[in-house]
Amino acid sequence: MIKRVPMDATVPEALPSVADETSPRFAGWRVVGVCFLTAIFSWALGFYGQSVYLAELQRLHGWPASTISTATTCFYLFGAALVVFVGEAMRALGARLLLAGAVICMAAATALLARVTSPWQLYAVYGLMAFGWAGLTVAAISNTLSQWFDRRRGLAISLALNGASLGGVLGVPALVFAIGRFGFASALTAAAVVMVAVLLPVILLGTGHPPHRPAMGASARTDPQSSWQIRASAARSLQFWTITLPFALVLLAQVGFIVHQMAFMTPMVGRERAGFAVALMTAMAVVGRVVVGMVIDRADRRVASAVLFASQALALAAMLSLPGDVVLFVGSAVFGFTVGNAITLPAVIVHHEFEAHQFGVVVSLSSAISSVISACGSALVGVLHDLAGGYHVALYVCVGLEVAAACGVLIGRKPAEVPT
Repeated sequence: MIKRVPMDATVPEALPSVADETSPRFAGWRVVGVCFLTAIFSWALGFYGQSVYLAELQRLHGWPASTISTATTCFYLFGAALVVFVGEAMRALGARLLLAGAVICMAAATALLARVTSPWQLYAVYGLMAFGWAGLTVAAISNTLSQWFDRRRGLAISLALNGASLGGVLGVPALVFAIGRFGFASALTAAAVVMVAVLLPVILLGTGHPPHRPAMGASARTDPQSSWQIRASAARSLQFWTITLPFALVLLAQVGFIVHQMAFMTPMVGRERAGFAVALMTAMAVVGRVVVGMVIDRADRRVASAVLFASQALALAAMLSLPGDVVLFVGSAVFGFTVGNAITLPAVIVHHEFEAHQFGVVVSLSSAISSVISACGSALVGVLHDLAGGYHVALYVCVGLEVAAACGVLIGRKPAEVPT
């Protein structure tokens, strides 16, 4: 028996947009652009900027590196606790309101950061910044794009997260220049104003309603109870932990190095050239993500991840054991080649190893756990620096973490599985 479809049915109108993800006119690509711009500001001010903040706060107040870096760690830990619930928050508020609210929190915290006069104020400002970070980072971007994309989700996420690397390329040199020219307080206030002026209109105008019916989005198709069931199932899965823990260790080492990179390199090459090294590292993160993105669907994703982790460990070891300006710049470039992929590849692997309806919840959980572990990177390097009186011991520990991650990601590999 043939069912009659009411004349006002909306399903037939939704289906073409679902099947048209490959078209440049597909509305989802506009949302990729929104997420790309969002990532630029989020990572520039919430991630790569931490290296600049640490160096400037030390210079202005004379606080120990461990004091500032522990506050940074608390920022990442609180942000990680919030990331777990990004999927539910997006379901309740929608992508537009969640992203806009996060922008306001991040901008306000950035403006206040340069006006702190005691460590407790630094912790309070970082608490506010954590709300912005949770609503603008990998889990939020992945969940946003999952509402528009199914088949091209991995590509969409990779393209959007190139903004994270560009945030380092543009953000750190711009912050260093503005601070040198106008001072710390004026530079961060201007950065906050520009963030709000650019992102709020883009988010409000560019993030419309997803083409899928509510039941089809990865974040929207699960109720709170099934979300917890997915989390419990993932927590019992070897596949989940051999994605989450290795990438968490890599991010632990990356955060530790990146937050302290300016302080580590400035005595050797000066503040301006150290800022250039940070920009070079993040530029190579863009190159690395594009290059790997072109071949990753035809490669073993876990083997590729292990190779990238090992190359990052070698680059960091070279910077520590072979002093010289050239080695520092080349090492920063090689290190950066993996930085972007360490952010992107977990979502790509989850997309291929878990069911489609599990994607949003699993990515949020994995990102939250990784954030908790990687949040310790700043404090770990800071404490080891203070104990050892220098950065060599701390950064060699980071080398060891990279090697452990390269081994760990291979444990969940399925040799017989052909990449799809």
